Amino acid sequence: MRRSEDGPAGGRRDATDDGSSTLQVRIGVQNVPKELVVDTAQSADEVTDALSQALGEPNGVLVLKDRRAGRIVIPAARVGYLEISEEEQRSVGFGTQYA
Repeated sequence: MRRSEDGPAGGRRDATDDGSSTLQVRIGVQNVPKELVVDTAQSADEVTDALSQALGEPNGVLVLKDRRAGRIVIPAARVGYLEISEEEQRSVGFGTQYA
């Protein structure tokens, strides 16, 4: 479950109660020049299982839940590729990241 907390300088930030990370899923759709990018709290196994189930049905549909409780619906037969990666922690500032 996600909740909002006060961040620095009174701003709002999202926090996760259970400490789970978010995944970024890039979806290539056939005959569409741009890829879809979905940030989801689903695990990589859940995403691949959803695709496998959708591809197993004659008119299967891939449904993913995004981080903001929305849904992405794509005909499974049109999925060209899925790229699943954990969301990177982005650094702020001009410092270098050499150890």
